[in-house]
Amino acid sequence: QVQLVESGGGLVQTGGSLRLSCAASGRSFSSYAVGWFRQAPGKEREFVAHISWSGGTTYYADSVKGRFTISRDNAKNTVYLQMNSLKPEDTAVYYCAADPDLTTLSRLYDYWGQGTQVTVSS
Repeated sequence: QVQLVESGGGLVQTGGSLRLSCAASGRSFSSYAVGWFRQAPGKEREFVAHISWSGGTTYYADSVKGRFTISRDNAKNTVYLQMNSLKPEDTAVYYCAADPDLTTLSRLYDYWGQGTQVTVSS
C-alpha cells in the first residue's frame, strides 16, 4: 500500500510559479513510478508528467513541456512538480499517482492522492 498526499497548490497570477509536492508513505515507494495528472471543471483528467522510480526518465505532456519540471527525492519519499510560466488554462485540480509501471494512462495507476487545487488568474 502507498498513501499519497499532495500539497503546494494555490492561487497565482499568469506567469507565476508554484511547486507541488506529493508526499508518500508506505513501503517501497522508491520502486514506484509517479505521475501527475490534472482535471479542470467539466473536463476529463489529463496526463501532465511522469517520472520513473529512479528519476532517470521523465516525460511531459506537450501542453506543459518547457514550463513544468518533475523530480523526486526518494530519501524524502517525495515527488515534486515545479510549474513555471503558469497560464489560466493550467487551472485544475492536480493529482499525483503511483504505479510500478511508467505509463501516461491514468486508469493504470494503482494509488492516488486527494488532489490540490491550482488556480491561475488572468
